[in-house]
Amino acid sequence: MQEAFLHYIWQYKKMAVVNLVTTQFEALEIISVGQHNTNSGPDFFNAQLKIGEQLWAGNVEIHINSSDWFVHSHETDQAYDNVILHVVWEHDTEIFRKDNSIIPTLELKHVADKDIYNKYTKLMSAQNKWINCESDFAAVDNFVIENWLERLYVERLERKFKTIDSLLKDSKNDWEAVLFKMLAKNFGLKVNGDAFFSMAKTIDYTIIRKLQTNQMALEALFFGQAGLLEEDVQEAYFLELHKEYKFLKQKFQLDQGQVVPIQFFRLRPQNFPTVRLSQLATLYNSRMNLFSKVIEMNTRKEFYQLFHVGTSVFWESHYTFGKESKPSSKKIAKPFIDLLLINTIIPIKFAYARYQGKDINETLLKLIQEIPSEKNSIVSAFNNLKKVSHSAMQSQALIQLKSEYCDKNRCLQCAIGNTLIGS
Repeated sequence: MQEAFLHYIWQYKKMAVVNLVTTQFEALEIISVGQHNTNSGPDFFNAQLKIGEQLWAGNVEIHINSSDWFVHSHETDQAYDNVILHVVWEHDTEIFRKDNSIIPTLELKHVADKDIYNKYTKLMSAQNKWINCESDFAAVDNFVIENWLERLYVERLERKFKTIDSLLKDSKNDWEAVLFKMLAKNFGLKVNGDAFFSMAKTIDYTIIRKLQTNQMALEALFFGQAGLLEEDVQEAYFLELHKEYKFLKQKFQLDQGQVVPIQFFRLRPQNFPTVRLSQLATLYNSRMNLFSKVIEMNTRKEFYQLFHVGTSVFWESHYTFGKESKPSSKKIAKPFIDLLLINTIIPIKFAYARYQGKDINETLLKLIQEIPSEKNSIVSAFNNLKKVSHSAMQSQALIQLKSEYCDKNRCLQCAIGNTLIGS
């Protein structure tokens, strides 16, 4: 039994509301259940009740057992002085106000909707299942799932907004600097994302502005701060980068700080950090005022053109220093640009619009729905239950669903769980 289930019963009146009585045998009429409080303090604010012949306005507190009042030390907390009703599953002790009057109590176990209780118990007692509703997921109406996934995607953008907001404060409201850090992280993909991000945080964006017309200097900066110029390699281009980085390090008083080590293990050559850092340098060398362009553009085709850049000449015939490979153009491919759109571009456009007081959700939803669904273990598992992911919007929403609802047993806050319990 979770208190969240009792919140659900009270909030939606999933009980026999006619002829309700308190544990003191006073008639109870619910005029308004109040406003659900998800922060500290009583569970519902500003409820309106009629107890006996008396009208009450105040707060409602909910527990599994009445004695939980003392377990949570509410008797010493002034925030609970205005509680007008204690709602519990089982009443095992009286609770008193400071004036020694009893706080009226409603016991739910005899009045809660039995069908809903049974469905809840079945859902929450699932054993050895990937998600609680695994057996029933396929039966949920498509309309419910589609609308819930759209809401979850916006919720995921809201979560990413907090990260962007923090980066913006750290960079003194420099949106270009925030975009650089986020792009760097996503150029590193899953394996080197943290490493690239830690590298980007060691570079004041004013330095990139000063070096932007010099690609070799940008590469020296990125490679040097990432710790890729510390080996003893006798190769002309490596030595050139090393010399340039030594100059830049002294000129700008660069400090590598706590940069996460770069990894090559289990990466395909086209995703080697050397190639990705060179592409990042090319992007900033060839695309001035990148943030403005990102904000102005709204179509996938425009972004494909914007990010379709390659590497410096050296990396067209190398994947690592010291070993030449067959020459090939290493331009950023469309699937990689799709990842940049999903993880960087759309979130930053969402955040910037929020700061501007604009609602561009429809534009962003249209863009994300043009991108194919991501392929990962979470999306595959949901699709095995029922084919629900057709675009990146749904795949992102499913990640949010699994991590923030399924894994935390928040079935009562989930539209799918709500449907299964309340139907």
